Amino acid sequence: MSDAPKKTYHPETRLVHAGTLRSQFNEMSEAIFLTQGYKYESAEDCELRFSGKIPGYVYSRYSNPIMDMFEKRMAALEGCEAARSTATGMAAVTTALMGLVKAGDHVVAAKALFGSCRWVIEDWLPRFGVPCTLVDGKDLDAWKKAVTKNTKAFFMETPTNPTLEVYDIQAVADIAHEAGAKLVVDNVFATPLFQSPLTLGADVVVYSATKHIDGQGRVLGGVILGSEKLITDNYQQVLRQTGPSLSPFNAWVLLKGLETLPVRVQRQTENATAVSNALAGHAKINSLIYPGRPDHPQAAIIKKQMTAGSTLCAFEIKGGKEGAFRFLNGLSLIGITNNLGDAKSLITHPMTTTHQRLTPEQRAELGIGDGLVRFSAGLEHADDLIEDLLTALDKV
Repeated sequence: MSDAPKKTYHPETRLVHAGTLRSQFNEMSEAIFLTQGYKYESAEDCELRFSGKIPGYVYSRYSNPIMDMFEKRMAALEGCEAARSTATGMAAVTTALMGLVKAGDHVVAAKALFGSCRWVIEDWLPRFGVPCTLVDGKDLDAWKKAVTKNTKAFFMETPTNPTLEVYDIQAVADIAHEAGAKLVVDNVFATPLFQSPLTLGADVVVYSATKHIDGQGRVLGGVILGSEKLITDNYQQVLRQTGPSLSPFNAWVLLKGLETLPVRVQRQTENATAVSNALAGHAKINSLIYPGRPDHPQAAIIKKQMTAGSTLCAFEIKGGKEGAFRFLNGLSLIGITNNLGDAKSLITHPMTTTHQRLTPEQRAELGIGDGLVRFSAGLEHADDLIEDLLTALDKV
C-alpha cells in the first residue's frame, strides 16, 4: 500500500496493507527482523544515522523494520500521524503519562480505571512529585473543579474496566484544553474500530495490543498514538533512552493480528450482544451492563461517539463472592482468566483479580460488587456460549 497512489482506504484495507515494507526478496508476508543492531556502510554513515541527519535503523530498542510496520499500520488505522510501540499495554499507559509531566505538575484522572492504571496514577507518579486527583468520569463539573494551575494531563479509559461506564471524550477534551492540559484516552474496550478519541479531541490514545490487536492470547504489546509533533516532543527520547521496547517477534505477531481485527471484533461484538440479551433480567443476576443496549446509563454518549457496542459485558451475580464463584466454577466452555479480547471467550472476577488492590469502599464507589463478573466474548457460536452461561447460573 505504501507504493500505491495516495488514497483514503477503508479500515479493513488499511489493516492488511498499510505500512508494508519489503526486503530485497519481495516477500508477500512481512518478514521478521530478529536483530539487535545494524551494519553501517562507513563510520560516516554511522555518525549521520545516530545524529538523525539521515534516515535508517540504529538499534532495535527503538527502531526496527517490523516495529516500524506495526506502528505505521496502527497510525493508519487510527487516522493519525504517528505511533510508537511498547512492550506492554501498561508500558504504553505509563510512558504516555510520564512523557507529559515533570515534578510539580498535576494529573486529573477518572476513578474507574484498570487496577494497574490506577496504581500508576495514585502511587507511581506521586513518587516523582506529580500528584493526582481522581474524579467521577461522568461528572464534567468534577473534571473542571479538579484542575489546578499545574494540571498538565487528563487520563481516562472509556468504556471503563470492568464496569463499562462511558465518558464524553469531546467534553472532557475541551475542559483539558481550556486548562492547557493534554487528554490521554485508553481506548482498549472500544477498539480503534468502534471509537476514535483523536477525532473527538483527545491528544493521545493508548492500547494494550495484548488484547484485541493480538486477539489470540499469544503475546504482549502496547502502542501510543498522536500527532507527529506530540510523539516526537514528549515520547521519542523517553522511549529511546528508557527502553520499554516491543520485541520484533511480538511486533510481527501483532502486525498479523491486525489483518483479521475487523472480522474478529465484529463476531465478538455480535456474541457479546447475544449474551447480554440472553442474560438481561435473569433471576440470578442483579444487574447487567453492555454498551450496545439501550438501557446503558450513558446510551446517549455511546450513540454520539461509538459506532458499535463492545466485545465485553459485565453482570452482577446474586450471592456476592460465593455466588460468583459458584457460577464461575460451573462454566465448562468459558475460561476463567484476567485477559480479554481473545478468540476464546473469557471471564473475570474483578474483586479478586484486576481490582483486588482496592479497598471494599473504593470498589463499592466504582460499582465493583463482590458478585460482579466481566465477560469477554470470543469467536465461538453464540448459542454454545449462552448455554454454558445459563447452565452455570443454575448452580448459583
